[in-house]
Amino acid sequence: MPMLDRTGMQIHWREDGDPSGTPVVFANSLGTDLTLWDAVLPLLPDRLRLIRFDLRGHGRSGVPPAPYTLDDLVGDAEALLDHLGVRGAVFVGLSLGGLIAQGLAARRPDQVAALVLSNTAAKMGSAEMWRDRIAKIEAGGIASIADPILDRWFGPAFRASAAVAPWRAMLVGTPQEGYVGCCQALAGADLTRSTAGLRLPALAIGGSADGASPSEIVRATAALIPGAKFVEIEDAGHLPCVEAPDAHAAILRQFIEEVTDA
Repeated sequence: MPMLDRTGMQIHWREDGDPSGTPVVFANSLGTDLTLWDAVLPLLPDRLRLIRFDLRGHGRSGVPPAPYTLDDLVGDAEALLDHLGVRGAVFVGLSLGGLIAQGLAARRPDQVAALVLSNTAAKMGSAEMWRDRIAKIEAGGIASIADPILDRWFGPAFRASAAVAPWRAMLVGTPQEGYVGCCQALAGADLTRSTAGLRLPALAIGGSADGASPSEIVRATAALIPGAKFVEIEDAGHLPCVEAPDAHAAILRQFIEEVTDA
């Protein structure tokens, strides 16, 4: 499996599609790994270079000691794209991945030509909220807060189905140090000013049943970027690429076709 060594920490990544195609980069959310995109990628155009990676502390990437900052996470994505020679990518970020997308677009406009901000915001939650979550994890582990998280991740029908089981296992199996480190990054992140300075094609996607990033804050983030579009997926929660992959992929495909020659 491909790994990038970044100052002693390895970043796990995967590439699919056409190696000479337009690069589309995917960044996952807190408590998931790069398989988050498994159901969506086959529904996208064949002529794309599809790149995804595990955030530090998640999946098969390394777990450096916490705390982490959002700059650390943006730096991981920046280093990976430099390693792969990626310029002018469409960057798709979901939740925490969307904050990474915003930060990278501000830092490296040569790497990011267009943004898809799915179920995310320029600021997610309060520092107090994240400190409270960290305290609960340190007291009882991730499993102790898994059910409320899953309630926010998925709409009622999916949440009640057997299909939720692997996502619970992924969440609970996330290294605690990595999860807490990323919570600390979220606690200190507010990209309102830098995101308002972005000037590039952007699409924001919300889910009407999203309990983690309600559509109103996704819409408000889109409003920071001149010309950005907002689309809501009805009855989808925080992970529409899992719960409604056909709808999510159709929205992505249309946007990618608008901003590229794919």
